[in-house]
Amino acid sequence: MTQHLVCLTFDFDAMSGLVARGLTTPTPISRGEFGAVAVPRILDLLKRHGIKASFFIPGAVFKTYPQLCERIIEDGHEVGNHGWSHVPPSSLSRDEEEAGLQRSNELIKSLTGRQPAGYRSPSWDLGENTLELLIKHGFVYESSMMGHDYAPYFVRQGDEVHADGSMTFGTPTSLIEMPISWSLDDFPHFEFLRMENSVMQGLMNAESDLGNWTADYDYLRTRLDWGILTYTFHPYVIGRGHRMLILERLIQHLADNGATFVTLESAVQRWLDRTGSAQQES
Repeated sequence: MTQHLVCLTFDFDAMSGLVARGLTTPTPISRGEFGAVAVPRILDLLKRHGIKASFFIPGAVFKTYPQLCERIIEDGHEVGNHGWSHVPPSSLSRDEEEAGLQRSNELIKSLTGRQPAGYRSPSWDLGENTLELLIKHGFVYESSMMGHDYAPYFVRQGDEVHADGSMTFGTPTSLIEMPISWSLDDFPHFEFLRMENSVMQGLMNAESDLGNWTADYDYLRTRLDWGILTYTFHPYVIGRGHRMLILERLIQHLADNGATFVTLESAVQRWLDRTGSAQQES
């Protein structure tokens, strides 16, 4: 059966990602604050098109914007774990990472009635303990790696990386990867970010990114009978006026060309049903 699935995902980081980078003066805080302006725009757009999306929200943002997060849940969107703060797990001890993971799980469960099925790492930067902790705490999938473009896969544990030799691949686990890509993420293309020792230029013309985003779907549609394509957006990035128009044009192109919009959790189940895969033992 031919089917082309699209997952629209939104990392509602607000100011947490900027704070994690040490940017705590009024201007960067206000920059993240724009996410609270953008989320209602995004929710209205999704509602107009009848789309359910996946939102990854740090626990600190739940506490900062409880009413907005409740609206996301009330509108029927999936909510995934995005850590407690936006500090990358690779910068945390095992105990710190687990504490934040559990704290966010408990908060999401209190609001939705169930533990989140999915996790996405802040900055897509998994730590050495992340996979073991995700398996321990019963996550079905994670979405921070880039080993495929249109197909999920079982995450390996125990890879050995040799700088002067071949890779030694580890053992597949029960955790399913829903792959992402920087090219399908709004942040690196649009955000100007000036740090002490670096500048991320950003500020690209949104039209050129629309071309990339639609072409990745068109390749899936014209070359493969079945697949899943995941887009990653940040409300304070994509929510600016001209980018909202681009997002709506993207949605219209996908809809006009046969895309089926689903949450990541639903896409995982469809993949398991289609392949006959059982979640492998860790």
